[in-house]
Amino acid sequence: MTIDKNGKELRRDARVSVSLPATIGEVDCITRDVSPSGVFFEVNTSFNEGEKVDFAIQFESANGKLILKCSGEVVWSENREGKVGLAVKIVDSVLEPLKS
Repeated sequence: MTIDKNGKELRRDARVSVSLPATIGEVDCITRDVSPSGVFFEVNTSFNEGEKVDFAIQFESANGKLILKCSGEVVWSENREGKVGLAVKIVDSVLEPLKS
């Protein structure tokens, strides 16, 4: 749970811990948790707070493989044991079947 200095909860939506293959631009990464309003990634590259990014998350459904294509904004990042933890707010998204 993320709480500000006044004790107020900052997250709008519940998050689900899930590791899914993803890309931010051309950078391969993996999700660590996902919510309707944002995603927390683990990446090998740094991004700047406020930076606009396009990302895609792949997953399987009962109807086959899907890809969630999103535009977002980096909210914050942190160094995590040789990797970068990256929180991104979803600004826009579209869900499509994954084309082979």
